[in-house]
Amino acid sequence: MLPGRMTLSPPGPPCGPPEELQELQELAFIERPIRRSLKTAEEIDQLTVDEDLNDVERAVYLLSMGQEVQRASVISNLPSLVRQNPAETFRRVVPKVRDVLNGAGAEIQLAAATSFLTILQDDIILIHTHTYSILKTVLLHLNHRDAVVSSAWLETLLSAINALPKETIKQEVLNPLLYQSQLSHSLQARLAACRILGRASCKFDSLIVKKELLPLARSLCRDVEPEVRVCMCHQLESMARAIGVDDTRSELLPEMLELAGDEEGSVRLAAFDSIISLMEMMDGDDRLHLLVPLVMSACDASSQVDEGVMVSLSFQFGKLCSGLAGSLSDEQKRLLLQKFQVLCMAGLPADENQMDVGESTLIRCNCCYNLPAMLAFVDPAHFLSDLYPSFSGLCSDPEVSVRRSVAAGFHQVVKMLGSNVHVVHKELLLLLQDNSLEVLDALMNHLDETLEVVLSRGDNLMVDNKLQELLSALLSAEQKVGSSLRWRLHEKLLHRYSCLSRLLPGELLHQTFSARIFMILTTNKVLPVQKEASRTFCTFLRYNRKQEQRQEMMERLIQDLAQGRSYWNRLRFLDVCEIATEIFSRKYFNKHFLIPALELVHDPVANVRYKLCQLLPRLRSSLRLPADKLLLQKLDFCVQKFLCREKDKDVVAMIRKFHKRHEWDLLDQKKEKEEMLLLEMEQLERQQSDGKLNSDKHMERKRRDSKTSLSSTKSMSVSSSTGSSTSGKETRKAKLSRSRSLSSQPTSSKPANSDRPLKVKDLSSSSGLGKSTRDDSLRTAHFTLTTQSTSSMPVLIRSKTTSLLDQASMLEQRDHRSSTLDHRSATRDHRNNMMEQRTSSLEEREHRTSTLEHRDHRTSTLGQRSKTMERGCGMKDSQSRKLSMNRKSSSFQSERE
Repeated sequence: MLPGRMTLSPPGPPCGPPEELQELQELAFIERPIRRSLKTAEEIDQLTVDEDLNDVERAVYLLSMGQEVQRASVISNLPSLVRQNPAETFRRVVPKVRDVLNGAGAEIQLAAATSFLTILQDDIILIHTHTYSILKTVLLHLNHRDAVVSSAWLETLLSAINALPKETIKQEVLNPLLYQSQLSHSLQARLAACRILGRASCKFDSLIVKKELLPLARSLCRDVEPEVRVCMCHQLESMARAIGVDDTRSELLPEMLELAGDEEGSVRLAAFDSIISLMEMMDGDDRLHLLVPLVMSACDASSQVDEGVMVSLSFQFGKLCSGLAGSLSDEQKRLLLQKFQVLCMAGLPADENQMDVGESTLIRCNCCYNLPAMLAFVDPAHFLSDLYPSFSGLCSDPEVSVRRSVAAGFHQVVKMLGSNVHVVHKELLLLLQDNSLEVLDALMNHLDETLEVVLSRGDNLMVDNKLQELLSALLSAEQKVGSSLRWRLHEKLLHRYSCLSRLLPGELLHQTFSARIFMILTTNKVLPVQKEASRTFCTFLRYNRKQEQRQEMMERLIQDLAQGRSYWNRLRFLDVCEIATEIFSRKYFNKHFLIPALELVHDPVANVRYKLCQLLPRLRSSLRLPADKLLLQKLDFCVQKFLCREKDKDVVAMIRKFHKRHEWDLLDQKKEKEEMLLLEMEQLERQQSDGKLNSDKHMERKRRDSKTSLSSTKSMSVSSSTGSSTSGKETRKAKLSRSRSLSSQPTSSKPANSDRPLKVKDLSSSSGLGKSTRDDSLRTAHFTLTTQSTSSMPVLIRSKTTSLLDQASMLEQRDHRSSTLDHRSATRDHRNNMMEQRTSSLEEREHRTSTLEHRDHRTSTLGQRSKTMERGCGMKDSQSRKLSMNRKSSSFQSERE
């Protein structure tokens, strides 16, 4: 560090060499005391603005009282002010800007020109309202004394013409041109008038252009200054397109032909370019009688004219020959071909005319650009005799720019030659072995197209060992590019070489290029080059037809990269896996690449594990269930191991991100299933609603029909109940007579007593059976008990027996009624079941639930009934026991008596 100040000795006579004195003086200048503050207090006060002012007031204040840098800032910010408050800006700010521009410097002038251009092109601004205030300012400074400022205002006006209305252009722009185009005005004003005419002609119809603008254009074409004539020649093309073909032939072509014979070479060149650009608007006669003589005269006299015409002719030569091919005779075609051959040698030692090196090089570059068009002009069949010498000379040109130009269009020449492509085999080898990387760069842009045409003619390549020469040239080009620092060119070259997998035999490709590409993959240190080498190697592997060679290549990938000692190689293997997912099929990738990639979960280097985590989503997407279930389990195991054992924070963050994404995928699948289920339920509900409408109609019909059936059923049940009551009475009478006959016979009471509890037990156990069985068992038990009790009773208890029989008949009637009701309910249940079967499964489940509840309720009701019957039977048993005891006591008394 040097001190802030340096103390120098007092001035004295100079001593020492002058170089040292000069260095001391420079050092003293550098080490001058530096002012701590860049602005004084007064300057800061002048630059300070009140914060309470709005944007418009602040702009007015700065334009009035501010410094030049502040004024320039306000003028540059003028478009934003117009967008915010257009009325106030044009009322208060724009007049201040107009005042500031008077006598302002170039910086403010350029800033104002740019701002006004932005305002005029802005769609938000009402241009028609503020056109006058803007255009007056633009036209006022259009003739500024500074050429740069004048050009800026002119560009502003030209760009604004497209956005201005026709009336405004006619009144504010074209009317002043009548005066500016006069010779009394400056050269700069007349040049601006030419450009304004060319731009304004596109806004008006052909009639206005012909009557008002074309006379002004004629006067400018005859200006005394050649610069004005050249500028007007360049604008004639736009005017010709505005007035149409017929008026161009009658009005503009004579002026162009006159300018083509001008004494100034620049004017002739401009006229020549304009005529060629209008060639598509000419018919066959005009081309034959006007354009062909002009071109032939230019070709004949090109040695006497300036080099500019030759440059323009060389650039337009292909277009001229293609457009005039139908209007030329054979002799004229031969002359044009000879002229092209001369242009291809312009500036070379064999050329007699000595030209400037730059101009001659540009002419030869233009000839390279026109080679495809000239090949179409002479017919590819005559390429060897007519164009091959010129083409070969351009390929071996001493200038790099010429060889680069011919290399850029080499693929087009090759495509047009077709089966005769072997003719340019030597030139292709020359360009591939060129020492300049610029030439190789131009050739590599379309090398795949070139090789596809060249290698498709394998029969011609086998002759004279041409194929081996081509492959050697390709390898030498790669080595030359690889040894340089042009890694982008190396990447492009490897990308183009991938097409060889489709063009060369697998054995030849494996022996020649596979080893070299793999070496680049393992040794090159530039990452884009390594990735492109990986892609090319995978492409070679993909299209190799021999299983042994594919296996060998895969083994090299696994051993040298996936299991390599350098972590850099293991990272490259993951890059290869990423590219392999794009090139190979999912099945092939899972078979050969997936397992070695997952094994890198144990890699000791965190960068490798991090790269594997980045690759996991792509690996996961290559799996399909259930075929890849085992591979999916291995991948999940890899993820779980990362989650459990990983310590590097970056790897943990990446694996959690993948895991969370996987969970999101599962949740998304669940949501998708739910959405599908909701759609299905909606469809089912629609079907159910439609079915309910039909079922309701059907139920109404059933109800109507059931009324008649129910009435008939009631009558049948009444008759059946009457018949059953009469039969019950007869049965009771028979049993009563039987009991009377048996009452006189002695019977033991023990068997009867032993059977009673058993029958009651059977009665109670039968409560869970069906209704008919339960009713029969009740009746049987009741009548059995009655019979047993009456058989052992004397005749004196007839009244009690009769009452018991009456109670039994009442029970039978109740049972019959309950059975009838059960039958009716069963019928109704059956009908409901039939209706429910026609509805959806959801209603069936609900109905089944309600049916089960109804059955449980009925079962509980029947259980209560059975308990009531058991209680009744128990009372009957107690009564029978009392009767038997009375009978025993009476019999005992009778025996004693």
